[in-house]
Amino acid sequence: MGPGDAGEVEGAAGVGVDVAVAPVAPVAPVEAVEQAATTSRAGTHRIPPACTLLATFLIWCPCRGEVGSSVLQVETVLTLSCPDRVGVVHAVTGFLAEHEANILDSQEWGDPDTGRFFMRVHVTGAPTGFEAVADRFAMTWGMHGTGERQKVLVLVSKQGHCLHDLLYRHRTGALPAEIVAVGSNHDDFRDLVAGYGIPFQRVDESGIAELAEGADLVVLARYMQILSDDLVQRLPDTINIHHSFLPSFKGARPYHQAHERGVKLIGATAHYVTAELDEGPIIEQEVARVTHAHTPEQLAAIGADLETVCLARAVRWHLEHRVLRNGTRTVVL
Repeated sequence: MGPGDAGEVEGAAGVGVDVAVAPVAPVAPVEAVEQAATTSRAGTHRIPPACTLLATFLIWCPCRGEVGSSVLQVETVLTLSCPDRVGVVHAVTGFLAEHEANILDSQEWGDPDTGRFFMRVHVTGAPTGFEAVADRFAMTWGMHGTGERQKVLVLVSKQGHCLHDLLYRHRTGALPAEIVAVGSNHDDFRDLVAGYGIPFQRVDESGIAELAEGADLVVLARYMQILSDDLVQRLPDTINIHHSFLPSFKGARPYHQAHERGVKLIGATAHYVTAELDEGPIIEQEVARVTHAHTPEQLAAIGADLETVCLARAVRWHLEHRVLRNGTRTVVL
């Protein structure tokens, strides 16, 4: 039955409701439902009960965007940490409300040991002027547009499982970043990287700082050279994947160390790089159960899968601004 034909609307309980529908041009789904619910002289139309319920929901429930809208919505992530005190959340949400920034999701946590409060808020829009709130509560904070793609430099040596995974995730869009280059102290993966259309450069420590210029993050994807204290200070945030469940079995050949101790669990640890070897704040860890029958080589093969997943997860969390520093630890929101 088309526009201009007479009929009834059946309510959810089967009660007929007279509704008039005028002839209209094609419109967006929400507008179409609203038009069908508007009285006019053109006549009435019989709408199935399910459509009546949908019409009620769409008309009376505020939505964050129009159905079928092609307009991209600007979104921002606000991260902060500060001394824990009454009124922090109230001040933050009040500021966001004043700037008509709708909260899409929010996480917060207060550390009873350090007395610091941590918060991550994902909102619509791009509010400005947060400095006054931040100064009032002595906040360390950042405002990050979700559409901004951070630039990542990946360093690798001769084991490429983590590199393969990061390149694949980058190509498929699962890694919200731009890998600007891959550096290595070997040439083993030059052709692989070229196949992804990413620059590859053979480097030693003296060339890493220059290669990292302009990068927001450096990822050590099984890069097996120890970085000097001076280089660590010159690099942006740097994430390393260590092939053991830290703080156990630091340094070289951790799977052999684990085998010698007869462990029943092995793991991988993604952490920020600091001047102290394998002592940086831990972002993520992954484990697997093993037995007395596993050789060191078998442990390494199992561990390779753990390292791949663990590193990818840590890098993604960092890129999504979920990782906040808390002294020698991290808070992941």
